Amino acid sequence: MPQQDTLALDYAALDDNALAAAVLRGDRQAFRHIMRRCNQRLFRVARGVVGDDAEAEDVVQEAYVHAYEKLATFRGDASLSTWLIRIVLNEAHGRLRRRRPTTDVDRIDTAQDDGRVVAFPSRYGSEDPAAAAAREQMRHAVERAIGELPEPFRIVFVLREIEECTVEEPAATLGLRAETVKTRLHRARRLLRAALHDTLASALTEAFPFLGTRCDRMTEQVLKRLDAPPPGPQTSTPNGSSPC
Repeated sequence: MPQQDTLALDYAALDDNALAAAVLRGDRQAFRHIMRRCNQRLFRVARGVVGDDAEAEDVVQEAYVHAYEKLATFRGDASLSTWLIRIVLNEAHGRLRRRRPTTDVDRIDTAQDDGRVVAFPSRYGSEDPAAAAAREQMRHAVERAIGELPEPFRIVFVLREIEECTVEEPAATLGLRAETVKTRLHRARRLLRAALHDTLASALTEAFPFLGTRCDRMTEQVLKRLDAPPPGPQTSTPNGSSPC
């Protein structure tokens, strides 16, 4: 394709398959557009696995390099975004395996089944101002939702979840059977989940904000790696192929 046609190409109007085809023809700008189109989604996927912003960036950059090298294997059976997500997940999970080869299953089960409506971080003072403000906003939302619970449920919830009383303590305090305390706590949690659903859904859409500077930095880092001189020739095996 002549250079002037490449420069005039409307990348934003191209679908993923057309962009991939342009990259395979040697159009580096098409790959830049793929990255800018997919950066936020891939970063959030990586961040959800590795749990760290900087490492998530590294994961995505490494995944892009792999994707560029293997783009000819993309057949379009799934979307390009789905294909890239798989590469990101492979890279992220590979890092986790190297970093943490074993996992305490009991701890995972406990963490996933602790019955809490919202799990807040246990450490204070380490978050940035934006995270602290978001935490404060969520705390107020939870307090309002608790305050709107029917009183019989609210009392049980406060005693069990906030004051961390045993089942027997609110039962004795309120003159209830232990099973009644458990039932009211269950209903209180269900009501809170329903009350907080819209607030949490809105917060989740804003999770891991992907600022323009991060998007630009990641895109440029990948392009620099792709522009770097290739490594020296590898030693060939007797049949002429390179070793794995």
